[in-house]
Amino acid sequence: MQKLLVCYKWVLDEQDIKIAGDLSLDTGRAKYKISDYDKNAIEEGALLAEKHGVSVEALTFGTASVKQSLKDALSRGLDKVYWIGDAASEQADAFVTANVLTAAIKKLGQYDLILCGEGSSDSYNQQTAPRLAALLGIPAITFVQKLTMADGQVVATRKLGDCIEEITVVGPAVISVLPEINKPRIPGLKQVMAASKKPSEEVKISDLGIAAEELSPKVRSLALKGYVMDRKKVIFKEANQADNVAKLVASLAQEGLC
Repeated sequence: MQKLLVCYKWVLDEQDIKIAGDLSLDTGRAKYKISDYDKNAIEEGALLAEKHGVSVEALTFGTASVKQSLKDALSRGLDKVYWIGDAASEQADAFVTANVLTAAIKKLGQYDLILCGEGSSDSYNQQTAPRLAALLGIPAITFVQKLTMADGQVVATRKLGDCIEEITVVGPAVISVLPEINKPRIPGLKQVMAASKKPSEEVKISDLGIAAEELSPKVRSLALKGYVMDRKKVIFKEANQADNVAKLVASLAQEGLC
């Protein structure tokens, strides 16, 4: 393995999003961040690069604001970041995102391993990594909770619904990782300062030769509403806890929940 690539997404920080009275989402004061799941992918790429002495780069696709992510990404152990800032990302679904990333990767050159988060913090549709692999014509390994490289091979441990599966593959391959694979580092002042000196490069979407139909999303979001739970607020105050439990069970049964 000589060269690794990590794909990440620049998303709204969900803790800054407010729900208005009509259940619409107020994002006016929301800041952006690297998707939490993608931080795991970046960390894994950086760990592999440090252990095996290889290069690790990153690629991101978003609006013009994605440029704000570069310093944070580079402070996390990456050698270089390529960024695509275009209005096409505003309505981009996994179909469009995979098309853009694929075209960019083909332009940038050969990578031995491409890492992605299992999903993104905003939509978490889990489609980008498999689509990317299909378009590149290389294997896809998803739900990875452990990853090692040895003798030119990648060994990935997958966490599935009812079992654990171990896969061995020779790159290039696309791998999507689970949050439990690692704990992303918190960059210190030294890493943040060093990030300012690391290279980044803009990739123009107009230079990728993507057809218009490949930039037209298959799925469009028409509306997004917040969810507010209407709680019963029933409190059982019997002195005997057994009586409280009995009343709770009876109440749940009456609601059809047990």
